[in-house]
Amino acid sequence: MEKKRMKSGEAPDPDKPMRSGFTTGACATAVAKGATQLLLTGHIPAQAVVSLPAGFDHSFELIEQGMMTDGTATCATIKDAGDDPDATHLAKIIAHVSWRDEPGVELDGGIGVGRVTKPGLPVPVGEAAINPVPRRMITEAVTQVLAEYGAARGVRVVISVPDGEEIAKKTLNARLGILGGISILGTRGVVVPFSTSAYKASVVQAISVAQASGCEHIVLTTGGSSEKYAMKMMPELPEEAFIQMGDFVGFAIKHGKRLGMKRISLVGMPGKFAKVAQGVMMVHSKSAPVDFGFLASVARETGAGDELAQAIEEANTATQVADMMTEAGYLPYFEKLCLYACQHCLEHAGGGVTVEVVLVTMKGMELGRAEISELEHNNWSKES
Repeated sequence: MEKKRMKSGEAPDPDKPMRSGFTTGACATAVAKGATQLLLTGHIPAQAVVSLPAGFDHSFELIEQGMMTDGTATCATIKDAGDDPDATHLAKIIAHVSWRDEPGVELDGGIGVGRVTKPGLPVPVGEAAINPVPRRMITEAVTQVLAEYGAARGVRVVISVPDGEEIAKKTLNARLGILGGISILGTRGVVVPFSTSAYKASVVQAISVAQASGCEHIVLTTGGSSEKYAMKMMPELPEEAFIQMGDFVGFAIKHGKRLGMKRISLVGMPGKFAKVAQGVMMVHSKSAPVDFGFLASVARETGAGDELAQAIEEANTATQVADMMTEAGYLPYFEKLCLYACQHCLEHAGGGVTVEVVLVTMKGMELGRAEISELEHNNWSKES
């Protein structure tokens, strides 16, 4: 019986175990190894066993094995991402392996594998977007096969993904300067569903590209909608400056500061930013509850009476509170909330950067904004 797979945007069921999958890098290693074996022996391999950095071996099923008229060996496999909502799930990964006169392994990307056009990535400009760990995995696996059969010559390995250019449209590759297809990725060979480490790695990469592009001001958003609104608010900034941090507010701010950003703007909605105003730097729905008592105290600070404050304490969501304050006309509430968020963000970063927070509705209407610099942070710390 086929297991139901998670869809993009769908929350996992906490009562059901999640199925892991395999990275594009692991799949590329498998097909490169299989095609090399075919080139050397003439025998068609049904599987290729790959030693994964995660610490175990996995046998990948190979398809479409064969020899082309020019003497190139080819193998393919279908990527299985498990229950992770990965854009590359079920993508066909192909390797073409041919002889070369020089010893060793020459690796390149073919159709559907992106080409790096901007600095700041772990792969130099001009090369195929095959990240360092997959490069090493592919090279080592192919080298082992060459040594096993005593090959006197080296080989050229080309990794292709037929639908890669179309798949890449669902990713941030174009913004990162990776054009023409997907990236061949993976540090462990395994895709862990809803992996926080994978998302953090994407944030690090995006900030690195922003830095390499000369950005000193980045804009962090919690998702696609808030990013779209942020881009309309700040059209003067290049696309590279806008980074989807997800729930990892504190992590993104610290990394931005570490890479020398002078100004960090955060644009988001009341549900998550109410938590930031409380001092919560990881705003996943399960990380910490919204403190409605805190929101009520902020409302009182900005002129709300006891009846409204009591209603806030009994509210169900921060968005509901935002609606209540908007209807009551207490707009300074949102500026105060943004100020608290700024203060906690700057404190988390350890100072040394200007932080701006902009609060928007789900439809993109600005509710309030505030910013704070090092000097203001020091004054606030003394008063706290």
